[in-house]
Amino acid sequence: MDLADFHWGLPSREQLEGYRIWDSYFTPSHGHPGKDGYSGVLAEMDRARRSALELGRFEKLCWFPHVGIGTTSDPAFESLVRAKPETVTKPMEYWPDRMLGMIQLNANDVPASLDALDRWLRDGPMLGVYFPGGGPGALNCAHANFPRLVERIIDLGGVIMQHTWFITGGNPSPGMSTPSDLAKLAAKFPDYPFVCAHAGGEWEKGIRAVRDQPNVLAETSGFDATAGFLEMAVRELGPERIIFGSHLPSRSLGTELAKVTAAEIDEEAKRKILGENFRRLLGTA
Repeated sequence: MDLADFHWGLPSREQLEGYRIWDSYFTPSHGHPGKDGYSGVLAEMDRARRSALELGRFEKLCWFPHVGIGTTSDPAFESLVRAKPETVTKPMEYWPDRMLGMIQLNANDVPASLDALDRWLRDGPMLGVYFPGGGPGALNCAHANFPRLVERIIDLGGVIMQHTWFITGGNPSPGMSTPSDLAKLAAKFPDYPFVCAHAGGEWEKGIRAVRDQPNVLAETSGFDATAGFLEMAVRELGPERIIFGSHLPSRSLGTELAKVTAAEIDEEAKRKILGENFRRLLGTA
């Protein structure tokens, strides 16, 4: 058997293509971007090609570029991005039919973030925003800086994703957010959807934290695969409130994809989670 046709324990190629997988959490930006601002990202995209495109048959992948507003601790890179916007768009041009983007915002700097929303979301090509959970740009989403930014994102019709994680013993820094924090923010904007990245890591607690806030969706990536996650999420939230993320290339395809494909849920729910729900958020369903 040709290795290209070997399934590696995954569903068949035809079944995966039938799911129409849109990955909401692709992380080549976690690697060093390189001195030119993008060669390192392109190298990580190449590293993920076999898993995401050839084996997983993903239709689209969404990444979260830095746009020079203080979301990294590298002043030289921040300056480079501001001076050369192509460092942001180059990876999207590398896989032009596959890549989507949502910029990382810095809620500590509201004016710069508002400017970035106009530059990258209003004028394109980005489709939403990602509020990080670490680094100098992170800020707890219960902070008073958030509503003004959220209002502008809503005006522009962008997707809003917040990194969330429950830490045993409490948050170690003011920049981290939990699903409970996100539920409080989302309650102020009940008619607009928010994505809870990683379902809070400690997913049982995370699912319960957002369960009663119907405009919060849970994203599937980032924590170790454990039995019962998707089953509980579907039972408590409904399949319409869950979106798939791979966290490739820093996580494994088998770990992340099997959370959905191996779950004891029906095929219609799998199709919603693996692609339909994200397409709906993006307005492309």
